[in-house]
Amino acid sequence: MHVAAIIAAGGRGQRIAADQPKQLLPLGRRTVLERSVAAFVACDRIDEIVVVLPRELADAPPPYLRAAGKPLRILAGGARRQDSVAAGFDAVGGRADVVVIHDAARPFVTSDLIVSTIEAAVESGAAIPALASRDTVKAVRPGAGPVRLVERTVPRGELVLVQTPQAFRTEVLAEGVALGRSGVEATDEASLVEQAGREVRLVDGDPRNIKITMPEDLALARAMVAAAEGERAAAAVRVGAGYDLHRFAAGRPLVLGGVVIPFPLGLDGHSDADALCHAIIDAVLGAAAAGDIGRHFPDSDERWKDASSLDLLERAVGLARTRGFAVENVDAVVIAEQPRLAPYRDEMVGRLAAALGVPPSSVSVKGKTNEGVGELGRGEAVAVHAVALLRSV
Repeated sequence: MHVAAIIAAGGRGQRIAADQPKQLLPLGRRTVLERSVAAFVACDRIDEIVVVLPRELADAPPPYLRAAGKPLRILAGGARRQDSVAAGFDAVGGRADVVVIHDAARPFVTSDLIVSTIEAAVESGAAIPALASRDTVKAVRPGAGPVRLVERTVPRGELVLVQTPQAFRTEVLAEGVALGRSGVEATDEASLVEQAGREVRLVDGDPRNIKITMPEDLALARAMVAAAEGERAAAAVRVGAGYDLHRFAAGRPLVLGGVVIPFPLGLDGHSDADALCHAIIDAVLGAAAAGDIGRHFPDSDERWKDASSLDLLERAVGLARTRGFAVENVDAVVIAEQPRLAPYRDEMVGRLAAALGVPPSSVSVKGKTNEGVGELGRGEAVAVHAVALLRSV
């Protein structure tokens, strides 16, 4: 069964009165959007993800969306939420059996909630998480002007508070999307599906799965993150070591740290053979206990033939983030008799820092020779040692 997720992040969050879209606001060390996307990347039941962003963000998406660790597509949204979801559905509906829709403004969604919603949708066609109302609910008298009056008290047992993710079998959601395109407006896809004549099943929601809409919601979310980070502080740091060696080969460019260095020989390898990036990738993956470069980017896979190792490094950073870790700093030593790396060090540091998602001040690259000893000393190869420090996020 193929399950696709659509992350609705096309709005601008004007009610929160911030100077940027609310999905880009920080919650601890990650943004609202990154936390929401990471939850679906980490969920084993999700096979692909579509993130729908405002046009200006879709044209220049945040780096972590390019290193998600599973298939992820970025689209520009429409004028309304249902337009954005419809665009996302067009991108996945042809191959998905189940489509899950989630508001990016709910950054605390869990894998358990995602899975329970998917399973209910498989059985019933459509499913949404909901919480019972704990308060007495009253309807307001219409047309009362500035003085609001109670029209009636609504039986509390008949009401629930709806959350996302909402999950649908593809053929069911297709009916709702078609109804929305015919001119019917709704605040969520479940409403469209209901109006199309389909039943929607309720599953237990999660009280922590709050939606960030107003400034007070953002304050609560930040307090929740601060409390969770405080609990994890004692086990927040992880260290990984990486090593790589490549022999020189004729007819290939020499690439180190994402920089093409003028030299008669390049390095032999399946990708661009950037030994500096490869050692850092292994250090990052090792710190996150996420395997090694050969596991995720094997030389038997044609996808990685002549691939940019900077791109592989971004992907490794994304894999570490799905396990709850972000890079704090990296230190690497390049061992080579030739060429001299000093003229290119600043450019290498800048490119590595961008791929790692850290400032250049958090990346160190040092060049050493092997004093004429062994294959390195004879100028036959380049070797790199790297250490990465990751911090829990």
